[in-house]
Order: sequence, then structure tokens, then C-alpha cells
Amino acid sequence: MAAPDVALPRWARTYPSAVLLVAQLLQVLLEPFLNSSPVSEAVLGTFGILVVGLALWAVRRSPALNVVAFALGVPAVAFVVLQALRPETDWIVLTGALLHAPFYLYVSYGQIRYLFSDDRVSRDELYAVGAAFTVLAWAFAYLYVAAQIVWPGSFSGTTRGPYDWFTLLFFSFSNLTSVGLSDIVPVLDHARSLVVVEQVAGVMYVGLVVSRLVGLTVQRQRGHVR
Repeated sequence: MAAPDVALPRWARTYPSAVLLVAQLLQVLLEPFLNSSPVSEAVLGTFGILVVGLALWAVRRSPALNVVAFALGVPAVAFVVLQALRPETDWIVLTGALLHAPFYLYVSYGQIRYLFSDDRVSRDELYAVGAAFTVLAWAFAYLYVAAQIVWPGSFSGTTRGPYDWFTLLFFSFSNLTSVGLSDIVPVLDHARSLVVVEQVAGVMYVGLVVSRLVGLTVQRQRGHVR
């Protein structure tokens, strides 16, 4: 049984998907202001733990299985701490990425199931549209981190690799939204395969999730008119 959210404000308990979305966007905005130093790694590590915790919390509101989310999320938190302490150790970075990627994929699945769980569109479900999308971008960013460790030289660009997580997150969003603005490209077949899957996922997300919400909203408005 999930513990009650007694210490949280009412708006946070009502809109957990909004809290997760805002936390992820804050992490994106925070990254450029921090240089590579022990202090910055600690701050980003702490923020990473917060985002993982919020993702676990958001899944509780979805029809997804909590035990699966916690089985992936708890070890992911441990490796956030290890990576903050030893950011240059490849096996720690690789293991952390391989834990974070399926965890965020599962959180995205949980958010999408939450969106499809009924025939009405709540305000938190609208926030879940954005949260599921950003979580999906997070998942592929970690897959790219793992790919460039397992297959060195997977990516090439205007700067020399290997690339840090934030650069690969930007690359992930570029592919998921299909805007093509990234300054790095996949050059090995394994990396290209991941990029193809993400591009297809981005198109399917818009086609399936967004169109469903629009349809439900129109249906509700027609019901009010009648």
C-alpha cells in the first residue's frame, strides 16, 4: 500500500504529473549554469534523485505496477549517487544508464496508461502528456550514453566525443520532436538503430496520444452542447 502524501501541499498531490514535468524542465534549465566540479555534480545528482523520486510518485497515480517502477528506480538512485562521486568511471556510468533507461521507459508507459485509463480528460492528464514526452526523451538520452560506452565513436559532431548526458539529452529531444536541430549525428549502426526507434516513437506519440486527448476533449464539448 502506498504511503499517504501527508507532507505535500494539496496542489502537488492533485497534479503529480505537473510537478514531475516542472522538475524535469528545471533540471534542463539548471544544467548549463553548473560547471564540472564536485559541487555541481552533487547538485545535479541531488536533482536527479528528486526527479527519479517524483517519477516514482507519479507512477503511483497510474495503472502501472509500482513494484516494477521501484525495482528499477531504487537502484537508479544508488547509481546517481555513485556517478556523482565517480563521474569518470565507465562501468558506473554504463550501469546507471542501463538502469535509468528502462526505468524512464516504464514511467512513460505508466503515464500513457494513465492518459488512456478513462474517457475524460482531467487537468493532471494534460500535464501527463508533457511529462510522458519528457520522460521518454530522458530514457533515450540514457540509451545513447550507454551506446557510446559500449560502442565508442557511436556519435560524431562539431565537438569531439564522448558526449555528456546533457548533450545527448538535447540530441534525444531533437530526434523525438523531429526538428533536426542537433549538432551531433549517429555514425555507427547501433546508434542509428536507436535513433530510428526514437524518431518512430516521437511520431507515434503525437499520432496516438495527442490525437486521443483532442478527440476526448471535442467529444466532451459536444456533450455539453447537447
